[in-house]
Amino acid sequence: MAIERWPEAERPRERLYWNGPEALADAELLAIQLGSGTRGKSAIDVAHEMLAAYGSLAKLRAARSSSSRNSQASGRPRPHDWSPRSS
Repeated sequence: MAIERWPEAERPRERLYWNGPEALADAELLAIQLGSGTRGKSAIDVAHEMLAAYGSLAKLRAARSSSSRNSQASGRPRPHDWSPRSS
């Protein structure tokens, strides 16, 4: 179900506004950053998938930072790949 159909008290953005970031789970914080989901998936669903693939917000941030550094080093932009990297 789309987040805008959720009761207002359960929506991540409203909970962030009224209760602060401590009241939200990592997936909810990430969903707010994502802004929207994909066809058939809410931003929360996508955030859960991303966190499951990377393990944590810290690992996701590290992967994005690494990707950003790699694209800057080559001098050309590189599309970001959200799939997990094998280590």
